[in-house]
Amino acid sequence: MQQLNCCVLVPTYNNAGTLKRVLDGILERTDAVIVINDGATDGTSDILKNYPSIEQIHLPENKGKGNALQVGFKAAISQGYDYAITIDSDGQHFPEDLSVFLDELQKEETPNVLYIGSRNMQQEDVPGKSSFGNKFSNFWFWFETGTKLQDTQCGYRLYPLHALKDLKFYTPKFEFEIEVIVRLAWDGTLVKNVPVRILYDETERVSHFRTVPDFARISVLNTWLVIVTIFYIKPRNFIRKIKKKGFKKFLLEDLLRSDDSPKIKALSIALGIFLGIAPFWGFQTILVFALATVFRLNKAITFAFSNISLPPLIPFIVYFSIKIGVWITGEEVSFSMEHMTENFGMLQNLKTYLIGSFALAIMSALLFGIIGYLTIVFFGKKKIIVDNG
Repeated sequence: MQQLNCCVLVPTYNNAGTLKRVLDGILERTDAVIVINDGATDGTSDILKNYPSIEQIHLPENKGKGNALQVGFKAAISQGYDYAITIDSDGQHFPEDLSVFLDELQKEETPNVLYIGSRNMQQEDVPGKSSFGNKFSNFWFWFETGTKLQDTQCGYRLYPLHALKDLKFYTPKFEFEIEVIVRLAWDGTLVKNVPVRILYDETERVSHFRTVPDFARISVLNTWLVIVTIFYIKPRNFIRKIKKKGFKKFLLEDLLRSDDSPKIKALSIALGIFLGIAPFWGFQTILVFALATVFRLNKAITFAFSNISLPPLIPFIVYFSIKIGVWITGEEVSFSMEHMTENFGMLQNLKTYLIGSFALAIMSALLFGIIGYLTIVFFGKKKIIVDNG
């Protein structure tokens, strides 16, 4: 703990039945401990009086685990610690597993890493709602960050405090533990799981998680994080990648030489072209990343080709959409004021355009997909020949 300049944070609220055992277990391994009493109304304060050597922060009222953790982080940062391991006070975590985090950190290549304990959710004593909630959280974390984890809800974690200094958080309760890992991942912190043991003793464990209100808060948070991911994070990362590599290198490495098969690349091109032309006004970006994720296609390629509807090309797309719509429906389109104000002519024009637009999108997607496939296969074979001399 001293070598890695790490402390232990213990947020606690009405866990008097297990707090002493948790603190004694921690103190056998380190005295760098900060306890945050989150306005407990049981015997927590009396228990903490027996630990004068431990730094204690007593909050006047309960404001939530997220708020308590943020208070603890600020205290740890002010004391110059580089890392903080958070452990719950309800007795479900084993203080002996502190060494698991430290061992992993010593082997890690980057100091900017956040470790989350990975529990065995298949244990017989794990509540069904905990297992479901964990799978739910894992999915959304993967969608929001692109990182797959086995456990995103465990409170046993190691945080890189330097990465938290300049971040402002907006959630004060249980949902904070989701916000913090997503925000850190967005900022470039490596987020990984490490295996830890878990004990669910329902005779002494006190959980303050309220199923309906807290799950609702988490759902609202994930909704917001998904929106930010789709409309800001994904495009930002895509643009950063192009800037970092240069467009030519990006095109060669990510489009022609990525690990995806020619079929996946061609389907990604086709989907991007379809979404770029089809009249999904205002929803193209969200559909690009959502559908590319669902169908396991290359999101970078899909996003790149969805930008076919750039302003200089829009008049041509609209023109050909209307022409194809007229050809399919057999209805002539007039833009005269009389036609637009009588007999819902405007809606008729819109119908013709929509039909033509979808038809143009399908035909263009097929054409670009086939051309893309043949091009990728050709350059792939050419590269093999060159590599083999």
